[in-house]
Amino acid sequence: MTATLEPTTTALPPLRLGALTVDPAVVLAPMAGITNPAFRTLCREFGAGLYVCEMITTQALVQRNAKTLRMIRATADEKDAFSVQLYGVDPVTVGRAVEMLVDEGVAGTRPAHIDLNFGCPVPKVTRKGGGSALPWHRVLLQNIVREAVRAAGDVPVTIKTRIGIDADHVTYLDAGRIAQDEGAAAITLHGRTADQLYSGTADWGPIARLVETVDIPVLGNGDIWEADDALRMVAETGCAGVVIGRGCLGRPWLFGDLAAAFAGESRRALPAFREVAAIMHRHAELLTEEHGELHGCSDFRKHVAWYLKGFSVGGDVRRALAMVSSLDELAGLLAGIPDQPYPTAVLGAPRGRTSTPRPVALPEGWLLDRDDPRPPVGAELETSGG
Repeated sequence: MTATLEPTTTALPPLRLGALTVDPAVVLAPMAGITNPAFRTLCREFGAGLYVCEMITTQALVQRNAKTLRMIRATADEKDAFSVQLYGVDPVTVGRAVEMLVDEGVAGTRPAHIDLNFGCPVPKVTRKGGGSALPWHRVLLQNIVREAVRAAGDVPVTIKTRIGIDADHVTYLDAGRIAQDEGAAAITLHGRTADQLYSGTADWGPIARLVETVDIPVLGNGDIWEADDALRMVAETGCAGVVIGRGCLGRPWLFGDLAAAFAGESRRALPAFREVAAIMHRHAELLTEEHGELHGCSDFRKHVAWYLKGFSVGGDVRRALAMVSSLDELAGLLAGIPDQPYPTAVLGAPRGRTSTPRPVALPEGWLLDRDDPRPPVGAELETSGG
């Protein structure tokens, strides 16, 4: 069902990334193990926008790692808007990976958009100088963005970053200027430092300051749990669009809410459990089509708690759903749960991973020379994801 609430409505123009138009100006953030073809398809069915695949390691792509090549398959309905996020710390490797995507069509589909990850706070990435650690080395960042833009040609390249490593090592303004000067089409800023991980509350103030500093579009990211959070972010920061991560976990209909909000409409989805159950089954079906029934249902298990958040479901049923191994078993378990209204008490509540702040793992001596252009020794990860 849908509900007509009384939120502030703000029509937002489409986002222009080179020749690519993103309407509404909403981007699904890459999430390891989540934003596979099945989840991207499900989200797209609820609302238009741009849906980015899981993060791809450039070294693995250049080496034509079989798992990596499977991860960059486009679905039938994203042939004209296939979006890839790349992780890398070496300009030459990043450039070669972009060439493979754009010139060779190694993914089977030429991407319409390429994003560069400079925001991942995961220790296995930062301790090698990648993700949110890399912008501290501004010359290296400049060289990577320059090489990616050169190799991409007419395909727009964007970057995603965080405020900095920590409060004493802030990088986002330099990163924005570098992105603009090297020809990036836009920059996404997550309103946390790397040492905050996913703790506390995102600070949207730096997003507003970045908007004032650069001329390219700035996309805001961090703590958008509802469509009205997105409207508030746009109003407070002047950002040109939003990037959605944890807020859509177990709630792919959020993209429909965002499309309505940015069209100036007040309708919001509040699906009763029977509707949510149908979405859950659809999600598992899409994963089954991609991986086979056993693997697909196993992969679906991680989504169960997110979908059921706030609903009255017995512990035994929850445990059984978290161990489901077939579509029929899933359908039977869902059918046994009484229909009930959407639990509005969970609206606006955080979803997905949370954490406490902790010091960022960095390569030895990483903070000493901001203008060292050399990639960290042995920094490229061997596999995709993270």
